Amino acid sequence: MTPSLFRVAEVPAEGGVVVLDGAEGRHAGNALRVRPGESIRVGDGRGVVADCVVTTTSPGVVEAEVVTRTDVPRPVPEVTVVQALPKSERSELAVELATEAGADRIIPWQSERCVSRWSGPKVAKGLTKWANAARAAAKQSRRAHEPEIGELVDSAALARYVSEQVAAGARVLILHEEGAVPFAEAVTGTAVSATAQPATAVSDAAESATAVTAGPDGPPRHIVVVVGPEGGVSDTEVDSLTDAGARAVVLGPEVLRTSTAAAVALAALGVLTPRWSDPGTTLVPTEPHTGK
Repeated sequence: MTPSLFRVAEVPAEGGVVVLDGAEGRHAGNALRVRPGESIRVGDGRGVVADCVVTTTSPGVVEAEVVTRTDVPRPVPEVTVVQALPKSERSELAVELATEAGADRIIPWQSERCVSRWSGPKVAKGLTKWANAARAAAKQSRRAHEPEIGELVDSAALARYVSEQVAAGARVLILHEEGAVPFAEAVTGTAVSATAQPATAVSDAAESATAVTAGPDGPPRHIVVVVGPEGGVSDTEVDSLTDAGARAVVLGPEVLRTSTAAAVALAALGVLTPRWSDPGTTLVPTEPHTGK
C-alpha cells in the first residue's frame, strides 16, 4: 500500500529528521493517527520525495526519520493543459481531475464562449482556488510534482503562446468534436485504420490524416492540450489557433464536459506515450515498517 504523502518545504537528507506541524501535522497526528514506527512519505511538490519512519508524535506535531530520499523526474512528454474557464461549480473539479491524471501545467483560458468570467479581483481569487485544488489533488494522488498553475490568458494571448510552443517543438492539440484527425494519431504520428475512425470524424478524414500528421514519428517532448468551454471553441478561435500551429483533433465519439475532457485526454496520453510506463517517474508502494 502506498503510504500517505505529506507536503514539506524542504526534504532532509537520508538520516535527517522531518517535522510535520501546522495543517500537515494535524492531518497526520489527529486525522490519520500515525504512530511511532509507522511509514509515511513526504515530498516538496517539486519532485523530491522521501520515505520516512515516524519517531515521535505529540498533539499536532509528527517527527520522522528519512530512510530513503528520491528525486523523481517529470514524465515525458510534458503535458500542459489549457483549460477554458468552466462554470463556477465545476471549475475546481476540472483542475482536480487534470491533476490526478498527471497534468504538469494548467493554464486558465478566458475563451470567447466561457460562461464564467474572471476580471479584477476575481483573477487572483480564481488562481488561488485553482492552486489550492491542484495542491490537494496532487497530495491525494501521491504525485511527486504539483502542477504549475499559469496566468490567465485570453484568446489572443493563447494564440501567441501556441505559436511560441510550436516553434519550440511542442505539439498543440485542440480537443474539438468536429476535428478531422483522431487524437491518438496526432499524438503518436501513426495513422489509424479506417475501422478505428471515431463516429464524429468526417468521411474524408482517413484520406487527409496521414498528410496532417506527417513528420517524425512518435510523440514530442511537450504536448499542449487545449480544452474549450461549455459552448465549445468558436470558429474564430479554432482558425486563430490552427494558424498558430495547433491541430484540431477528436478525442473520441463521446462529447465530454469541459471539466472532464482534460482528464480523459491525459489518461489517453498515459497509454499512448511513456508517461505511465516509465518506472523512473512513478512512485511505488513501500513495505510497511514494522519497527523491528
